[in-house]
Amino acid sequence: MTPSPDLGAHVKRLSHASVLVVGDVMLDRYVYGSVNRVSPEAPVPILTVAREVAMPGGAGNVVRNLIALEAAAAFVSVVGDDQAGSDLTGLIGGQHGVEPWLLVQGGRTTTLKTRYIAAGQHVLRADREETISLPEKLAERLIRIATDAMAATSVTILSDYRKGVLGADVAARLIAAAKLLGRPIIVDPKGTDFSRYAGADIVTPNLKELAEATGMSVDTEPHIESAAKTLLLRHDFGAVLVTRSQDGMSLITAEKARHYPAEAKEVFDVSGAGDTVVATLAAALAVQVPLEDAARLANIAGGIVVAKTGTAVARQAEILAALTPATGILQKIVSVAAAAEAAERWRTRGYKVGFTNGCFDLLHPGHVHLLEQCRAQCDRLIVGLNADASVARLKGPTRPIQSEAARAAVLASNVSVDLVCIFDEDTPLNTLTLIKPDLLIKGADYTPETVVGAKEVESWGGRVALANLLPGHSTTATVARLRP
Repeated sequence: MTPSPDLGAHVKRLSHASVLVVGDVMLDRYVYGSVNRVSPEAPVPILTVAREVAMPGGAGNVVRNLIALEAAAAFVSVVGDDQAGSDLTGLIGGQHGVEPWLLVQGGRTTTLKTRYIAAGQHVLRADREETISLPEKLAERLIRIATDAMAATSVTILSDYRKGVLGADVAARLIAAAKLLGRPIIVDPKGTDFSRYAGADIVTPNLKELAEATGMSVDTEPHIESAAKTLLLRHDFGAVLVTRSQDGMSLITAEKARHYPAEAKEVFDVSGAGDTVVATLAAALAVQVPLEDAARLANIAGGIVVAKTGTAVARQAEILAALTPATGILQKIVSVAAAAEAAERWRTRGYKVGFTNGCFDLLHPGHVHLLEQCRAQCDRLIVGLNADASVARLKGPTRPIQSEAARAAVLASNVSVDLVCIFDEDTPLNTLTLIKPDLLIKGADYTPETVVGAKEVESWGGRVALANLLPGHSTTATVARLRP
């Protein structure tokens, strides 16, 4: 089938995809803080903890990426009867669009990776895990549940992190079940023995994994092709999609090889990019996107997440934006979720993130004065903008004078503003909770007690500041003067 040039149309269809994920789930915990001194007890840094973030990792991150693409996901995995397992059950069960089967094995240690980070640098990573294969009865139950879920979904992903869920012959039996049901199966592999995945439709090793599995050089594109074709012949794979970090990806089938250059403008963190690639590839194939187009979309999605911090996701809207990139001031207008990710990225680089909000209906010198004061107190400024419906509820049916798109564009043109995000609620509280700014700034017509979100900002170590107002300027007064 000839690849379609309309990748954007493919992206919009991803919300109709249904994908089964089976594999090793883990809990990724990030502990952020600052290091200002060395311990008097030993020559080690003291991390003063500011906040902690926990999210599903491993196969759980594949599920997160499917949800970000607006696809439906079924998820089968195993956790232990411990706190990390309980936390994962709550995190995954709370995601819209996920049908989870997290089986509990008594006495098993749920994989937990804790990363301690200061000034954007990893100070330490501490792991707890158990990598033995599942007991026979539990493995049988997992295979039975997964096989039933295959029949209700379009594509299956085996996400193998070598923590035991896909150990012994579990992967081979799941591949055999997919073949019987006529369902494509994609494997994100680990280890050197790829015979465990024999017969899979697609495998997605990175360069290091490809080299270790074949014992061959992967230094050049011809070498990559040769090594991948060795895997195709040796294990009866349908295709090999090689992820190459900052160099993009390579898709090799028996008929030909395609090399896709990297899409990322900036590589900040490659962790989790393989999960994004396999999730995007599977979702695209689930809605009958041709393989080469699916690989191109996966490459774009991978480029999006490596420019983010930690185990991030690529959203459907971000892929569409990458296909038709905004220029000029429009680049500053982003979703609340994208603003939250940008704030996280800036914080890890040591930048202080500020936030202010309002309707900004008719931008006047008072607004400009406020924005300049806000920017002077932080390294990066995000402006939350009330959506049109929100303004109408707050100001009355004759407002806003300008649409949210026009108001956002005018704000984005101001040099003091780094990002603009539009929120639908009457208050910015939900937006603040997602962005977690270090500084919340409002005009001096408020008091610290009346600023929405003040308590929340202070709870994570942030600060609330009041900016001086420029007298004689008011949107409401301006509108009144314009009316007969």
